[in-house]
Amino acid sequence: MNRPEAKSLAQARLSRARAPLAAAVSAAALALAALTPATAHAASAPALAAPPADCPSGALCLFSERDFGGDRLPLSSLTGGGTCVSLVDHGWAGRVESAVNTHTTGAAVLFPGDDCLGGPYQVAAGAGVADLGGFVPLSAWVPGRTA
Repeated sequence: MNRPEAKSLAQARLSRARAPLAAAVSAAALALAALTPATAHAASAPALAAPPADCPSGALCLFSERDFGGDRLPLSSLTGGGTCVSLVDHGWAGRVESAVNTHTTGAAVLFPGDDCLGGPYQVAAGAGVADLGGFVPLSAWVPGRTA
């Protein structure tokens, strides 16, 4: 009768020994999954020869059509640290097809979730993205003004 209990005890010890390994593997998988969306759109856009004339200096301009056409929404930050702007609150959810960042030092970032959440799409300083493809931003991080 003691034999089945010994086998159960051995199995319990084996299960407990595997638990930290399983937790470590799960944590690594979650960390990798968290990084995957960010790296999918992390490639910065090529520098612009000349930004669209209707985009003011020091702004992130979003356009409703590819190649910087259609309606334009210029965004800028009044604070030095930058700010998150909800495109949902501005009526631009699902409308952005291209973007240009006329800042000279700070990257702007587009996010698929409201409140600057989700895997980001970076628009480098002085660069633009003529076609966002299937990326649909719902918020944007706008760099602060430099002194």
